[in-house]
Amino acid sequence: MNHHDSRNVSAPQGRVNVLIAGGGVAGLEAAFALRELAGDRARVTLLAATDDYVERAWSVGEPFSSSHAARFSLPKLAQQAGAELVRDTVAQVDTEHRMVRTAGGRQIGYDALLIGVGATAHPVFEHATNVDDAHMDELLHGLVQDVEGGLVRRLAIVIPAPTPWPLPAYELALMASERAWDMQADMDVTLLTPERAPLEIFGAPASRALSELLADRRIEVMTSAYCEIPRPQLVIVRPGGRSVPADRVVALPQLRGPAVDGLPQDGGGFIPVDELGRVRGIDRVWAAGDATDIPTKQGGVAAQLADTAARSIAQLAGASLEVRAFAPVLEGMLMTGGAPRHLFYRPASGTAAEKSAFTAVARAAGLPKIAARYLEPALREAPAPAVPTPA
Repeated sequence: MNHHDSRNVSAPQGRVNVLIAGGGVAGLEAAFALRELAGDRARVTLLAATDDYVERAWSVGEPFSSSHAARFSLPKLAQQAGAELVRDTVAQVDTEHRMVRTAGGRQIGYDALLIGVGATAHPVFEHATNVDDAHMDELLHGLVQDVEGGLVRRLAIVIPAPTPWPLPAYELALMASERAWDMQADMDVTLLTPERAPLEIFGAPASRALSELLADRRIEVMTSAYCEIPRPQLVIVRPGGRSVPADRVVALPQLRGPAVDGLPQDGGGFIPVDELGRVRGIDRVWAAGDATDIPTKQGGVAAQLADTAARSIAQLAGASLEVRAFAPVLEGMLMTGGAPRHLFYRPASGTAAEKSAFTAVARAAGLPKIAARYLEPALREAPAPAVPTPA
């Protein structure tokens, strides 16, 4: 028997105690999925440090007053999902005794554990404004004011290697360019990325359409670019050593895994998982989201892996359902300063052909930034979050 194959392990007697660590997209998606898939077969505990769930994917628009990162009450969402919320964080996982020790000194047993604690962002470049989606307006509000005042003639936006989720860099480039145009300010924008083509992860047709939009906005994109920023206002591109001078340089951060004590990790601290979201070599422990070694760090992908893991856990709890291997479909919303673009990519599989799309949508369409099958409807049902008042 495969040591970590929960399909060959009989379900515990009575309700299965499921512990979900993390109150972000992956953790909440798993909680709502388990409510739907396992019902009364599972008793779910959600372990999270804060009282808020924040839709940070919208935070890029905050400095431009075009969108905001909505905050939802985590206790209310946990209640909606039928889960008990414990305000604490994981300190150590004792896989032998199926016990989690928390930073607050608790010991919580589990029949099934799902780790969705996310990753941490780390600045790469000393001489750049390093983006942090938790403080976007604070970091970039002054830059936007300088763009509006015509004080930034050359803006460089850098995506580091290894590549994090790159879409926010393109949003910043497009929105900054649009704002300068609106204010009749002359500004050159250069986006530097290790990708071979802009947002190549969405497939060649979407990448080509994005390239055309960037060209229309007169945004220069340097691909296969590995950057150094040796001093303020200067980017050096490898290979080749080209110098890119800029009045301001903005850079995305790199991500590091949570390095959970007691669980396996790769060199970056990320948790290795299999095609069902199970932590490799460990019985009854799953992981989803940015904490895992899945290369694409995006909310929609996190939600899909959480769904796969939840189905596997529900099956362990006795639910009669099929568990299919994780095969993500990539979906995203690109803010541009004008009409947003909906991006979609489905790789070819079986009889289904590859699909890559880049579609303009009305700003009033209300499409979600992150596609999450179970969480998204719950957020629509939740009380409307408070909208911050623009400064």
